[in-house]
Amino acid sequence: MGNLMLASLLFILSICLIPQLGSAQLRQNYYANICPNVESIVRNVVKTKFDETFVTVPATIRLLFHDCFVQGCDASVLIASTGSNTAEKDHPDNLSLAGDGFDTVTKAKAAVDTVQRCRNRVSCADILVMAARDVISMSGGPSFAVELGRLDGLSSTADSVEGRLPQQEFDLTQLNTLFAANGLTQTDMIALSAAHTVGFSHCSKFANRIYNFSARNPVDPTLNRSYASQLQAMCPPNVDPTIAINMDPVSPRIFDNQYFLNLQQGTGLFTSDQVLFTDSRSRSTVNSWAQSSFAFQQAFITAITKLGRVGVKTGSGGNIRRDCTAFN
Repeated sequence: MGNLMLASLLFILSICLIPQLGSAQLRQNYYANICPNVESIVRNVVKTKFDETFVTVPATIRLLFHDCFVQGCDASVLIASTGSNTAEKDHPDNLSLAGDGFDTVTKAKAAVDTVQRCRNRVSCADILVMAARDVISMSGGPSFAVELGRLDGLSSTADSVEGRLPQQEFDLTQLNTLFAANGLTQTDMIALSAAHTVGFSHCSKFANRIYNFSARNPVDPTLNRSYASQLQAMCPPNVDPTIAINMDPVSPRIFDNQYFLNLQQGTGLFTSDQVLFTDSRSRSTVNSWAQSSFAFQQAFITAITKLGRVGVKTGSGGNIRRDCTAFN
């Protein structure tokens, strides 16, 4: 009986640890003796791209998140589809990923590879992690050291995306379940959700909240009424599907804790945003971070560091791509 219980416990532990497999090889300053200036090379490219368009910020952060939640942080989302394979980026959930995120990584990779000692020595997966860190700090968010040492994945299929990414209509239980599958807690989930402070969305993603929420309430009752009217004005029926609006109506170009203040006011854009305040299980965290920018930033650094450890590829499970959009 004792052996059976031990075996069961070991099995449960192995399941819990799956998302973090390979994270042991990650460390800060991983490239110190390989490509010592890699972080400044990447940062310079990101700064140029940031100066060209602010979309670089939400596009790069979202690209990292969509990469890590599907087969781990392995740059599989960057792979282009071919005649024989429909890649992750062409799954419906990824079609709204802005091109500026992909462009940022591609340009950073090219800049790194112009340095002889760095050529084909730095993974696309690591470049994406560095670039995401850089856009966060450039837009007013925290600066932090990143763990590096990932390999690029060897597989990218649209089928693998199904059911792996959070949807805008998710409730708290659905969000917690999905994040837990990636080794992330409710606190991590709430912190990472705040990246929506610099996000934007197409009207179709929240139209149900302002036009046909339910038979009794066409407008979601948890939505601030004046904000709902503003959204209806910006997103009339039959609106141009390319129109996008800021997810943070107060400070959309600053990575700050305004997201939580917005939730307190009923101006979270998605159901999955506003539920963090309407559900009593998460409300105290929202209230705490609405009061303390510092506490939020510390929690965010912890959460995005843990996100970067999900499904890391090692050994024969990956390689360093010469072209981020194609397998070697």
